[in-house]
Amino acid sequence: MEGLRLAWAPAPASRDGRRAVAWGLTRDLLRAEAVAEVRLTNPCPQCGGPHGPVRVEDAAWRAGVTYGGRFAVVGVVPGAGGGFAIDAEPLHDTVREAAGGVPGGVRRWVRVEAALKAVGTGLRIDAASVALEESADGAHWFADVPGVATTVHGLDLDGPPGILLSAAVVDTVVDTVPMSAR
Repeated sequence: MEGLRLAWAPAPASRDGRRAVAWGLTRDLLRAEAVAEVRLTNPCPQCGGPHGPVRVEDAAWRAGVTYGGRFAVVGVVPGAGGGFAIDAEPLHDTVREAAGGVPGGVRRWVRVEAALKAVGTGLRIDAASVALEESADGAHWFADVPGVATTVHGLDLDGPPGILLSAAVVDTVVDTVPMSAR
């Protein structure tokens, strides 16, 4: 993902505290790219409430925010169109492991969740239905999301210690089509 910038920091447990840390990191990354005025919003695509994906207003950048363990992790990429998202999960989580883990493993989970966020569906699509494939050199991965007529491009990233992190980008307009039309 050309131009990807990434940052993370410890974040408090409270929703407002985590958001303040994440949005501060996002603004810092964008200011470092000469985006002087940074206006962030996060309207939910379903209800309009302030808990949806982070959007950069009036700038040709896309932002992604996620929380993994005690960290807020943010990424920004240049480009005004398409989707971009990141996902992070602790490599080890005693609650998750006691419940039997994640089907397919944590690496698969962060890839799939990043892809689903990037296409704008989130977990409204069954994570198990997403097909993943690695590039021949193993440097990138691709996701085929049911009902979405474009391939999601992904990358595993180095993040905070003990946290698995993936980013996904869709550089074209995402069209949802019936599976029979694919």
